[in-house]
Amino acid sequence: MASSCIVKILETTEIKPSPEFPNFASESTLPLTLFDTFWFQIPPVERLFFYHLNDLTPADFSSEILPKLKHSLSLTLHHYLPIAGSLKWPSHAPKPFISYTPNNGVSLTVAESNADFHRLTGNGIYEAVELHPLIPHLKSSDDSASILALQITLFPGKGFSIGITAHHTVLDGKTTTMFMKSWAYLCKQRNIQNSHQLPPELTPVFDRDVIRDPTGFDLDMLYLNQWLTYTISNKSLKVSTDKGAAPNLVRATVTITPEDFKKMREKVFSKSPDTSKTLHLSTFALTLGYVSSCLVKARGGAGDRS
Repeated sequence: MASSCIVKILETTEIKPSPEFPNFASESTLPLTLFDTFWFQIPPVERLFFYHLNDLTPADFSSEILPKLKHSLSLTLHHYLPIAGSLKWPSHAPKPFISYTPNNGVSLTVAESNADFHRLTGNGIYEAVELHPLIPHLKSSDDSASILALQITLFPGKGFSIGITAHHTVLDGKTTTMFMKSWAYLCKQRNIQNSHQLPPELTPVFDRDVIRDPTGFDLDMLYLNQWLTYTISNKSLKVSTDKGAAPNLVRATVTITPEDFKKMREKVFSKSPDTSKTLHLSTFALTLGYVSSCLVKARGGAGDRS
């Protein structure tokens, strides 16, 4: 049974892109591509980062950490302006598009929790629903949807977490990772007031002309129309609020060591010795195979069957 914990909302605000840059943008739009509409109605992607800071007091958090996180987030959003905007789908438009105005910003919730920080960040088993209060919700309606929502939660004396909810149509894994790395890069600059440029590997590109449909079949609309055939409301940007976690689902972290990978490779090669010189078994492939065999065993099957 999930432990009883309280998450107290301290602040709900909106962080806008910093106007400190000389080329601060005005209103703009960005079309969706075939790589965007492919994920149109996939539920929002949720991520949670924990930061250990022993003896972190609410006063230090409010006066030192939170202001720097907010300011560096504002600087980061200037480089990722579309994220500060929203998805729009007017009745006359054939497909949604990304819209940004200078009044737009990202929703940021600041909270405090009395949950067991070390248990949530440890490798032990706990119920998945215990993480839900640390994740923000995306605002959405039929014709508009937020792209990103953030929540910073303080665990007094232990550390803090950053929860992210991202609209998958706009933010894939690569983009979200770049955004978080950019935020971290700017936040750790000693003189954040005068150091707000990103290195090339973290600088995003929004030029849609580089993305071409080689088939000529308008795949962006094809994907979108396929999604719409599964919905009751033909044109809606409402996102699913169901996290899909039954009360009896649990989470745990399993660590696979280099020695474990070595044993797995040896086991595979022992069954197929002729492929030992030509078959490359990456850690990803081995992990996927191991997890798949565990799922088979959990359902009552033989994990070593071919």
